[in-house]
Amino acid sequence: MVSALLSCSTVDRIPAELRPLADPAELRPRIVHFGLGAFHRAHQAVYTEAAAARTGQPWGIVAVGPRSAAPVEAARAQDCLFSVTDRVPGAGRTRVVGSVLDALRMREDAARIDELIASPQITTITLTVTEKGYTRDPATGLLDTADPDVAADLAATAVSDPAPMRTVAGRLTASLAARFRRCGAPVNVVSCDNAAGNGAALAAVVRGFAEASAWPDRDALLDWLAASAAFPATVVDRIVPASTGADRAAAEKALGVRDETAVAGEPFRQWVLEDRFAADRPAWETDGALVVPDAAPYQLMKLRLLNGSHSLLAYLGLAAGCGTVAEAVAADWGERAVRRFTGEVTASLPGGLDVAGYVEDLITRFANPAIAHRLRQIGSDGSLKILQRWLGPLRERGVTPMLVLALAAWVNATRPGENGGQVFGTADPAAVALARCWQHPDKVVTRLLMTIGAADLAEDRDLVSSIQAHLPALAAGRVEL
Repeated sequence: MVSALLSCSTVDRIPAELRPLADPAELRPRIVHFGLGAFHRAHQAVYTEAAAARTGQPWGIVAVGPRSAAPVEAARAQDCLFSVTDRVPGAGRTRVVGSVLDALRMREDAARIDELIASPQITTITLTVTEKGYTRDPATGLLDTADPDVAADLAATAVSDPAPMRTVAGRLTASLAARFRRCGAPVNVVSCDNAAGNGAALAAVVRGFAEASAWPDRDALLDWLAASAAFPATVVDRIVPASTGADRAAAEKALGVRDETAVAGEPFRQWVLEDRFAADRPAWETDGALVVPDAAPYQLMKLRLLNGSHSLLAYLGLAAGCGTVAEAVAADWGERAVRRFTGEVTASLPGGLDVAGYVEDLITRFANPAIAHRLRQIGSDGSLKILQRWLGPLRERGVTPMLVLALAAWVNATRPGENGGQVFGTADPAAVALARCWQHPDKVVTRLLMTIGAADLAEDRDLVSSIQAHLPALAAGRVEL
């Protein structure tokens, strides 16, 4: 027999302790969120619901799907209710979240989005659209006005009855312009995408669109944005893998009703927000978020400890035949490698951070076998990732044993494999250029470092020879600390 679908009409069939913390009927639209993916629902939506429940304030979210109609239709079919399961060994912990009140399509529901953002009742706009969704020029970090969709959106600002915007940058800026013209109330615009300096990056995109627009009041709009729109920097963290049939089956077993939009993630959550707001916001700190004067140190800690360790485990683990992070950290060398690596990199971080506690959390997170985080995925795009994760500490603090081993493991993973790919099946935008470096085995380390833009390190003979010395063991599948 097929179970009933999760919705407002079936939520009373769910065990009381698994129902939403805040009754959706008592919430009101106060936040517009761009991005209806799993991460938002397992992260900001959870924090927002807890803040509403603990303060009694009616913080509700209207979510906007920028692209596909499918997530919007799936959310509407369930009255935007969904469950979140903490993946832990054995039975996970499942609960329904009710902070999302409505779901809209960015183009088809453009008028409704404008109406909402132009209302003073909306005080906060949040985004999880991935870094690609900002349509920035990689060379400048500014709005890519040459992008065809951005160009079309800018052209639309010159007509009185414009077509719906194609890009998040266009839709967001047009809606902010509507707010400026109708009520002028201050607003928070909060990027929750995983990018350094995300607040400043988003502000630059919005300002860039306004500056390039044909709106006759663009100068006044820019003045209002500078005075009344806050773009705080944030750091977000929670591993939320793509939902599987097993996740949906587990949610149905726990709830007693079907949830076709169920999400599951690791128990760990982190949200750090720069204390730079222009309007009311939920008290996210009541659910553990950190509101700090400067988010940059936390971003650096995440980048160098979490992301840096992830890349280390990926390349060492792939060499040793491991498939997931949990398998790699469970190897006889895994935890020791993480602890030694983080111990070396810690010296490159600013003071005032709880590094010791963060590292212990990392070990626990990495060891969770219920999160099947694939090393092949983490190891992809290495030519881009290691620039930020490893080379900064190397240049700032000098050569250390674990950074040398990490680079050697990456070098080993760039070896050409079958069908023109890399040996372990990782993908990389520079894969062809990296493969060419292996045509000169005696100079491969130097050539690889040159290829990724690290000419200064390529000229360090001691570093190059130290990296080269690790390659035979790694090629044989041995990790020697």
